[in-house]
Amino acid sequence: MQNPTAAMLVIGDEILSGRTQDTNTQYLAAALTDAGVDLKEARVVSDDADAIKQAASSLSATYDMVFTSGGIGPTHDDITADCIAAAFNAPIDIRADARALLEAHYERQGSELNAARLRMARIPEGASLIENPVSTAPGFTLGNVHVMAGVPSVFKAMVASVLPRITGGAPLQSKTLRIERGEGDIAAALGAFAARFPDLSFGSYPFQKNGLYGSNIVIRGSDPEQLESAFKALSADLGA
Repeated sequence: MQNPTAAMLVIGDEILSGRTQDTNTQYLAAALTDAGVDLKEARVVSDDADAIKQAASSLSATYDMVFTSGGIGPTHDDITADCIAAAFNAPIDIRADARALLEAHYERQGSELNAARLRMARIPEGASLIENPVSTAPGFTLGNVHVMAGVPSVFKAMVASVLPRITGGAPLQSKTLRIERGEGDIAAALGAFAARFPDLSFGSYPFQKNGLYGSNIVIRGSDPEQLESAFKALSADLGA
């Protein structure tokens, strides 16, 4: 049985301009690996409504689940919620439960729930809220798309809120074999092993150190017995 599949959609001009580094994809990849969900694609789009809608629709139709980060804050360029709603043809408006969360939060802070902050209570019809224990403003799940904040600490908290809802498969495991030979020398043998163990993935990551060429061969799979068998066979054939 194959693990469920997922995609990551990172939204924001600040990522594409190089001003901000995306760390959310790396975090999500590790979390999903542990949960038995295969992250198959990561895509970055600008703060452009058509680009967000098209990417969300395409990824939602291709994978079992989609995670987004960025664009659900209080400013004019935070358009993700509207775009995801449009992608699913869902109306969007201020929702009472989301507004109540924000009212309580800003009352505790002694701050005003102004019009800008109230934008974060706009939730598409039919969506369920994603808890945000860091800064209260919720994300939401609409269809198979989980819409979350871009701030890494909030994104991580929202991922933790979503993961218990997900039914994953077997966690992906890996073993690494260091080969002190060039990739050209081991390519044929590695290709044969990949064909011999079709349920596993074999990756070659070359290195050069002190004039020595080599490669770290990483074998990945969800069946620990098959993984161990392939590792032993590869070690015996290629040598460490």
